[in-house]
Amino acid sequence: MQPQMVMYDEEFQHISLVCDRLAREANAKVVFLVDKNGQLIASVGATENLDTTSLASLTAGNIAATGGLAKLIGEKEFSILFHEGERDNLHISIVGGRVILVVIFDARSSLGLVRLRVRKASDELAKIFEALTKKAAGPGAGSPFAEITDDDIDSLFSE
Repeated sequence: MQPQMVMYDEEFQHISLVCDRLAREANAKVVFLVDKNGQLIASVGATENLDTTSLASLTAGNIAATGGLAKLIGEKEFSILFHEGERDNLHISIVGGRVILVVIFDARSSLGLVRLRVRKASDELAKIFEALTKKAAGPGAGSPFAEITDDDIDSLFSE
C-alpha cells in the first residue's frame, strides 16, 4: 500500500482542470484519477450512472494484478492497459508511479487519440503530484503533533 497523500485545494483544482481538458480533447465519456490504494481522487464526465467507488477499487486491483503478471515475466510493471468492450473501452495508465488515470471512451473517439491526449495529461499530472510530494516533505509538513513538546503536554494537563 502507498502512504496516504495530503491533497490541497489548489492542487485538486489543477488536477480537476487537467482531467476535464483530457475528457474534452480525447472526446471521452469519463476520466477518473485513482490512487494505487483504490481511492478516487477526481472524476469528470458522465459519472451519474457509474459506481465510482467500485470502479476506483477494481481499477487499483487490476493494476495490482497486472503488476504481478509483469513481475512473472521480468517487467517492473505494465504502465498502460487497454480493455475493449462492445460499446465502451477503458484506457488505464499509471501516472508518475503513484496514481492511475482511467479514460472511458466509445466509438466517438479512438485509441490513438486517447493515447495522445493521455500522454500530455500524464505529464501535467505527474508534475502536480511531484509538487505535492515536495510540499508534503517540506518544513512543517510532518505530523501536526511534531512541534508539541512534553512541556506543552504537561502544561495542558496541569492546573
